Formats: sequence, C-alpha cells, structure tokens
Amino acid sequence: MSLPFPKLDAAEAAALIKNGDVVGFNGFTAAGVAKAICRAIAARAKEEHAAGRPFKIGAITGASTGPSLDGELAKADAVSFRTPFQSDPDMRKAINEGRVKFFDLHLSLLPQAMRYGHLGRVNWAVIEACDVSADGSITLTSSVGAAPTQCRCADKILIELSHAHPKSLLGIHDIYEPLDPPHRREIPIYKPSDRIGLPVIKVPPTKIAGIVESNIQDEIGGFSPPGDEAKKIGANVAGFLAAELRRGTLPKGFLPIQSGVGDTANAVLGAMGENPDIPPFEMYSEVLQDSVFQLMKTGKILFGSSVALTASGPMRKEIYDNLDFFRSRVVLRPQEITNHPEVIRRLGVISINTAIECDIFGNINSTHVLGKDLMNGIGGSGDFTRNAFISIFTCPSVAKGGKISTIVPLVSHMDHSEHSVSAIVTEQGVADLRGLSPHERAQKIINNCAHPMYREALLRYCAATKKGHTPHSLARAFAFHQRFLETGDMTGAIVD
Repeated sequence: MSLPFPKLDAAEAAALIKNGDVVGFNGFTAAGVAKAICRAIAARAKEEHAAGRPFKIGAITGASTGPSLDGELAKADAVSFRTPFQSDPDMRKAINEGRVKFFDLHLSLLPQAMRYGHLGRVNWAVIEACDVSADGSITLTSSVGAAPTQCRCADKILIELSHAHPKSLLGIHDIYEPLDPPHRREIPIYKPSDRIGLPVIKVPPTKIAGIVESNIQDEIGGFSPPGDEAKKIGANVAGFLAAELRRGTLPKGFLPIQSGVGDTANAVLGAMGENPDIPPFEMYSEVLQDSVFQLMKTGKILFGSSVALTASGPMRKEIYDNLDFFRSRVVLRPQEITNHPEVIRRLGVISINTAIECDIFGNINSTHVLGKDLMNGIGGSGDFTRNAFISIFTCPSVAKGGKISTIVPLVSHMDHSEHSVSAIVTEQGVADLRGLSPHERAQKIINNCAHPMYREALLRYCAATKKGHTPHSLARAFAFHQRFLETGDMTGAIVD
C-alpha cells in the first residue's frame, strides 16, 4: 500500500532544514539513529559554508549517537549547540575547543525539558523507523530514546525508513509519556517486564514532511574481550553482591540491575553470570549490550527493560533472526521511563556505572578530564545513582600505565556526590561506603581501592589534616592533578 507522504532522497530531506533550526534526532547510543539524513545534512552544511553562507543547527538527541550523526555534523561544523550526551571524538573536540555549545543534562529530564519549552522551539524531528502507516503510526528500530517527545514537540517530522531493521520489530517497543504537572500520575511499572504503553508512536499524518528510504546498519562496533583488569573488577562486583545476598541485605530473589556501556560493564555482567551465588536476575537499564543477550540465552538474565539494543552487528543479527525468543524477554522504552527516579526507586534497582576518577570521600567524576575537558556527559548515571537501592561505581585504580591514579584527594569535577554513592570498586577491591564518616570512607577507599603505588601519598594527605569533619587540605587537594599537568605523571605529588 502506498503511503500519503512525500518520498524524498536524503539530500531533498536535508534541504528542508534551515540554518538556525533545532532538530531532535532519535536514537540512543549508535542504535536506531537516522544515518542517511544526517550525512546529507552534513554535506549540505559543507556546501553552504563553501558558498559563504552560514549553516548550523541545534542538535537534541536521546543520548550518544554514531559517526553518521555526531561525527559527520561535527566535521562539517554544522552544529551550534548539542545536548544531552555524546561520545564521538570529533564532536568532543569541537565542544572542548568551544566551537559547539554543549550543555549536560540528566537523560530522564530531557523529554520533559522539551515539553516544558525549556529548550526552545523544536523545528524538526528526524526519526529512524522500520515501518510507518498512513495513519501516522511509527514503528521504531533498535532504540527509542526521546523519540515520542521529539515527535510531539517538533513542527515537522522526517522519517528515515530503514530496511536494515525488520518490520517484525513491531511489539518490542513500549511507548509511554507521562502527563505533565499538575496532572501527572504514577508510572504503573511494578516489575521490569510490565508494558504500559503502545507499540508505536502515533503522530498526526500532516506532521510527516517526508520519508527517506535507507538500508544502513547501526554503527555499533564489536566489544573487546575483557582484559585481566576488567575481569578482576567484574569479579569484585559480583563477589560484593553475592556477599550482600548471604548477609541478607538483598532479597533472595535479587533485584534488577542497571549497567553502563563498555567493556568493563560487559565484564561485570559476565562475572555476575558466572557467580553461582547470584540467582537469575532481570535488567532495568538504559542499554542492553552483547553480554546481556548471551546471558539471556543461558537463562541467567530473565528479562531486560532498556532504551536501546546496543548490540554488535553479529549479535543484532542473532536477535533479529530469533525475535520470537527475544521479544518475550526484551522491551524498549523511552529514556524518560527507563531512567525515571520513581520507577528506579520502586523496583530497587542496583546501579553499576563507570567513573573517570573517584576521590577518597566517595565523590565521582564521570564526565571531565582534569576538570575541564569533556569526555562524554553524565548520561543516565545520575538518574540511577541518586535513586538506586545500591549504587556502585567501577574504574581501574590507575590509567596510562600508572601515571594517573583514578583515586585522588579531590575529584577535579564532581557529577555524583558522596551522598549518592554506596560502593566503589576497582581491580584492587571494594570500598563499601554505607554508614561511614568521611574519615572512615577515606581510609577504606585508599586501602581497598587505590593502587599500592599511590596509597602512601593518599594516606599522608589524610594525615596532614588532623581536625575537621572532612580531612581536606585546600592547598593540596589538587596536588595529584597539578603534578600530572607539570610532569605527565601523578607519582611524586607533594601532599603533606
């Protein structure tokens, strides 16, 4: 059946977007991102710049994206502002050089900030879909992100109809938007597998300005096998949670798990899957990576609620080839729901996220290198950390061959305060911070998590301040960072 929407090529779609427009791109990680239209927007920006005309757009995504969006647009100097999260090296460079204005935002807050008008007018939504109906029903692909709200708020919608994703994905999504205050009600999710919305996004057909067909796979690379360091971190996390089960501070049936992105996150889940003392469990998370689907096949993970299928190419093909199996074990929701504090607190989610650095009191830096250069953004780590039953942060104890200690006297940028962090885990061990004073936290983090080559300096730092609730030295708090800036090596920092 033919559709009553204009069929466009990517260049024709890009030509509809004007300099200064604000565009909402769906997708979450590199899953479910419209690739062809984004590449065409970048090409148009280059043409406009070559002709001496300005062309920049505001870019609002669900979270990070792939090289076809963030990478191509950054290289084309096509972005005026960017929110809420990114992980692309070219976009990161443009942000840190001040060529793109970036504002960090908790992912659960993005959709309502759009609806409330806090981000201004949204001119376009660019949405990847595997199917669309004449009545304006849109079936998304491998992620949801903020797509329902982007479609609601945008003046017009461009749909990239991707044949790289099967139409049989219909039914895997659960599209739900809460009402806005003062009419908001509870979000009726009482277990990760609950479905509360629709399988499609419904929009007025008159909002759809055109459809671009494509056949481009998600730009998600493979995951490296975990190294020894990551395996030790994973084993330490699994051991900590198994001990909590034994002492009765976790229910016997366990609790849902949230896990971040990356090789360490895969290693942690792998270790949990191998630990015989941890029962089969569910995920209530932002992303589901390869390790999750492997554990679903073994029965160790029973169900996964997520925003995105952040799966490698081979794993994504396996999922699509076995949709009957995975459809009963996976649901994809908007980030406003997966990351909503109400649901996280109700379900008792155990959060496991990655830190760039931790200080000896439990404060966490997730986003900045040496306090000034952005890496990625806070993402959803704050949504989960602040509301988790147990909040865990992982990182290796050292980086750059030992020249950097990730355990420092004071974090150079703080994203998560000590008040929200239950435990810190490195390959050295676990620091359970619950119920400890600042002095006690410092001793436990140093002795259990810091690398031996830095322990003495950190203990000397604590000893230098005899009085006060928190043993800080304003003169030496950033001695590790200053030493690295001066010499490229944190060892030998003067902390007394």
